[in-house]
Amino acid sequence: MVKLTVNGISHDVDVEPDTPLLWVLREQVGLTGTKYGCGVAQCGACTVHVDGVATRSCSMQVSDAAGKQITTVEGLAVNGAMTKVQQAWIANDVPQCGYCQSGMIMAVTALLKEKAKPTDAEIDAAITNICRCGTFQQVRAAIHAAANA
Repeated sequence: MVKLTVNGISHDVDVEPDTPLLWVLREQVGLTGTKYGCGVAQCGACTVHVDGVATRSCSMQVSDAAGKQITTVEGLAVNGAMTKVQQAWIANDVPQCGYCQSGMIMAVTALLKEKAKPTDAEIDAAITNICRCGTFQQVRAAIHAAANA
């Protein structure tokens, strides 16, 4: 049994300790906003925050997440109020298919906590998520809009 705190709620999950956090979030906790993309921590579709740090959940064992604060895309909005990143995403028409967007939003949220007004070079270095639809121009515009909000 592993005890997790996800979006401020405690969960006891009966899984093997080496189970990827991604699958526990989706299958045991029931939060499907975090997506499976590549399974090798390259694409970023599975990005969540672990103790405030953007983390690729497909490569993190659930046992390594025990006792830490995990935030998924479902946990960003507070009392139904979207964050400035979520608002900028909509205002800048970022999503196409939308598959990578939850991971991208989580990565951007972590970046803006670290650097309130990132430069294009800082964005390029920090946001390594892959969008197969190629919405990178809208992503950059949304990041700058959220930083200036």
